[in-house]
Amino acid sequence: MTDPIPPGGGEETAEYIPFEEFRNGLPFGRFRVIVNPVLARRFVAQRTHATPLAIAIIGIGIATALAGHVWTGALLVAVGVLLRRAVRWQADKILLHLTSRHESTYLSATTQGVMEVQRS
Repeated sequence: MTDPIPPGGGEETAEYIPFEEFRNGLPFGRFRVIVNPVLARRFVAQRTHATPLAIAIIGIGIATALAGHVWTGALLVAVGVLLRRAVRWQADKILLHLTSRHESTYLSATTQGVMEVQRS
């Protein structure tokens, strides 16, 4: 026999935590933050403008290499590629930093399902 579905269709919704309460309570461990890693990578890359910046650095590196400074150009290309990868690898930490400082980022991340905040 299966358990009956609770009122509301069985969907549990997380309690909304206001930004000020989140920002003030986070350093004291009052909240549990759950980050969707796939969505966080895209969200952080968009918020930090990492892709356009990486493309610009890579482009400058290619132009520098074509102008005769091969090692400098190669270094700039490597920096551009590593910048993009570093943002993807550290997306959860960057997201937590951004959301604890900017209310608009916090609202976007919580409403888009990138991050869920629960009371501890």
